[in-house]
Amino acid sequence: MKLHSSYYLHQDVVALSRDLLGKFLVTHLNGINTAGMIVETEAYHGEIDKASHAYNHRRTRRTEVMYKKGGILYVYLCYGMHYLTNIVVNEAEIPHAILIRAIEPTDGVNEMLRRLNKQSITRCTAGPALVSKALGIDKSLNAASLSGNVVFIEDRGVRFSNKQIVAATRIGVEYAGAHAKWKYRFYCKNNPYVSRY
Repeated sequence: MKLHSSYYLHQDVVALSRDLLGKFLVTHLNGINTAGMIVETEAYHGEIDKASHAYNHRRTRRTEVMYKKGGILYVYLCYGMHYLTNIVVNEAEIPHAILIRAIEPTDGVNEMLRRLNKQSITRCTAGPALVSKALGIDKSLNAASLSGNVVFIEDRGVRFSNKQIVAATRIGVEYAGAHAKWKYRFYCKNNPYVSRY
């Protein structure tokens, strides 16, 4: 079942980041479906979070999408090489976002491998850049609605207990100082697709 648009308006970005584990990120591009179960996320707490692109009310052409009403994608190019996929959440003007760091491939695996130019499914989507490439997500999907039929998130009834979820510090945000130590990364314990597993 596709998540209702109201799901993305939750005001607690950290709780929502955790809740996304076990949901399925789906793309339907050129008649081809691909999907994977979300197994790792990172929360970004907007204007108060030094690791966020919107820290201290920063608004640029790139970050403007973060200030829109939750329920859309924020896709940006990292290091000029890789697209990263984020879910914009909360009400408009509150720039909260959740990075999808890893998925476990479920649908359209052969197409994912073709996009990634890989032969083996093993850990092929263990990292945010790999997630975007496998699902065919690029800058053209920036600001795309998750209520449409091109990219969306489904609840297929998968649930994890507290013992199955790990809260950890985020990766690659050392520049954020003390904020880099916030335990805003969530992942499924022992899942082989988690990045840096």
